Amino acid sequence: MAEEKKCEEEKGKIGGELLFCGSTNWDTIGRKKTGTEGNLYSPTRLRPLVGIDIRYVAAGCGSETNANLCLVYQQNNSLFCFLFPVVSCHCLALDVDGRDAFTNGMKCALQKGQLGHGDTLQRDRPTVASELSKYNIVIASSGRAHSVVVTDDGQSFAFGWNKHGQLGSGSLRNEVEASPVPCQVSDVTTVACGGDFTMWLSSVQGSSILSAGLPQYGQLGHGTDNEYNTKDSSVRLAYQPQPRPKAIASLSGETIVKVACGTNHTVAVDSNGSVYTWGFGGYGRLGHREQKDEFSPRRVDVFSRHNVLPPDAVVSAGGANSACTAGMDAAGGQLYMWGKIKSTGDDSMYPKPLMDLSGWNLRCMDSGSMHHFVGADTSCISWGHAQNGELGYGPNAQKSSAIPKKVDILDGMHVISVACGLGHSMVVVDRTGVIDRLEQLDVYDGKAFGEGTEVSQPVISAKKTPKGSPDKSKKRKQSKDTSDSEDEEDEETEEGGDDSEEEAANGNAEKRQRGGKGGGRGRGQGRGGNKSQAEEKSSVRGRGRPKGSRGRPRK
Repeated sequence: MAEEKKCEEEKGKIGGELLFCGSTNWDTIGRKKTGTEGNLYSPTRLRPLVGIDIRYVAAGCGSETNANLCLVYQQNNSLFCFLFPVVSCHCLALDVDGRDAFTNGMKCALQKGQLGHGDTLQRDRPTVASELSKYNIVIASSGRAHSVVVTDDGQSFAFGWNKHGQLGSGSLRNEVEASPVPCQVSDVTTVACGGDFTMWLSSVQGSSILSAGLPQYGQLGHGTDNEYNTKDSSVRLAYQPQPRPKAIASLSGETIVKVACGTNHTVAVDSNGSVYTWGFGGYGRLGHREQKDEFSPRRVDVFSRHNVLPPDAVVSAGGANSACTAGMDAAGGQLYMWGKIKSTGDDSMYPKPLMDLSGWNLRCMDSGSMHHFVGADTSCISWGHAQNGELGYGPNAQKSSAIPKKVDILDGMHVISVACGLGHSMVVVDRTGVIDRLEQLDVYDGKAFGEGTEVSQPVISAKKTPKGSPDKSKKRKQSKDTSDSEDEEDEETEEGGDDSEEEAANGNAEKRQRGGKGGGRGRGQGRGGNKSQAEEKSSVRGRGRPKGSRGRPRK
């Protein structure tokens, strides 16, 4: 046990082999009828990264169609970004010295500068982000269409979509920042990105956690959603962006040491081991025994007294759920989960122990839309609902599992990091003593199509409507401020995708979900279940509000 903890503490200095499982057919990922073409059912090495020391992987909003994914690896501490197409998944990779940043993107219907190259070129291979090469990058995170990095001297830089101020640059002048811009924060220790917002942890006393971006569901934690009416003659609600990072006042007396972001909610842990959650409350993902939105941090009462989080606790926020390890009695702690954990059955309105993993020393965890990965002891464990092989059980094994199950091919390997995205998963394993076994795994070459191609803005989806299915997109009237990514979400749903419920689970389909009103149920109804956030905020709702009435506080 002690050796494993020591290895975990030094994982920032060593790296491992990155393995991938799930769909590589990005044009159909998330659809009900995807077929098996392009699915990797077993953990597979990626040709461009074979032999490269990966430090860790992290997924940004892996629960919905615009889930972003980042991976970080070591080789001269370079940052590599990978942009997976159509679902807008982009990846960041960091080498061991933090000097070179690399980015990568395949042909994509959504490119908002999140690769940080200063252009909108499609890149299928890791490419150096030269503007970051002069900095020593130590941590990186990504959201729906933006990326944020932190340097060893406490600076933070961001690039990508900035419509809601999620880059924290203090300005909304440019909706897209294709090159890294400095974030208006100092002494940063780590960063976490939600769908369209960002959280920074800082060593500044009284300002240990700061936020910027979209406040729609209270996920910024400032006691308001900054809602206002944009028209005099009708009701058209919008949410005032927050482009400058602002310290969360209600946590000024606490030292926040860990933070994780779901699509529209946040989980934070203070130095005493207490857990706070806020943001969108659908499916009970905040753990307060109710489904209302929380506009300010609220302590989760389950984690108190003798059940606080240890310093090495694992904290994770999925698209519609949350998880952490707590308790000082056992190494690694007991895993608790709450929210929408399974695709069927009742939701967990408050944290409940997952007894199947009692006694395991959990080191890392991540959750996608409806699947989960854990690195524990010398095993890799996964479970949940899967269609594309993202659980890694193999081509002849079950696709889904309602209970945690070992990934047999990785048994006996030390897992350094895991990440779950839409229809795919990534695992980093230590090569020590298992090089021969790793060399026996399949290698995926990837596609080089689209390299160096300019992505026009805005982009109209090139996907074809399935045979015998009407093209509903022509019949739908979109608001003029709807973005490329939001158009893409509509197209995903119109083509028979099963992600409409996932979008609803993240608050994107709510016709009205406000803190203290309507119960925050998180399930879309009728056509409202297919709406994206920008469509939602620009749609007409039956609540009169005078123009300029901003910042409705939580009741």
